[in-house]
Amino acid sequence: MAFNFQSGIRPMEFDRRLVSPARLSIVAALFGGGNLSFTELKKVTGLADGNLHAQTRRLEECGYLVKTKESSHGRPVTFFGLSSEGVEAFELFIRKLNRILDRGRPLPGPILREEPHDAFRVW
Repeated sequence: MAFNFQSGIRPMEFDRRLVSPARLSIVAALFGGGNLSFTELKKVTGLADGNLHAQTRRLEECGYLVKTKESSHGRPVTFFGLSSEGVEAFELFIRKLNRILDRGRPLPGPILREEPHDAFRVW
């Protein structure tokens, strides 16, 4: 089914707080239910310190992340986990993507790049 903008049928709207590749990678990494430290989250997502800090702050401000601080060997360690709102938002995001896939349209081919591509980097 094609979208008809004149008739008022609009494409699915995705949560703008999750469409950022950096924020989506953070939420996806935490979706399993466990908490990750800042360092672990940095390794999993491949984000730089400053970007990870900025994106986790945004997710925390909208209520999708829960941040806790603990002490380990006398040093502060920050942990992040998904809130129930974050889990619900991510599940809705995935359901919307699945609806698109269920329409039976062929998936796009691979993105051709001129330079080497690291499949684990998400941005």
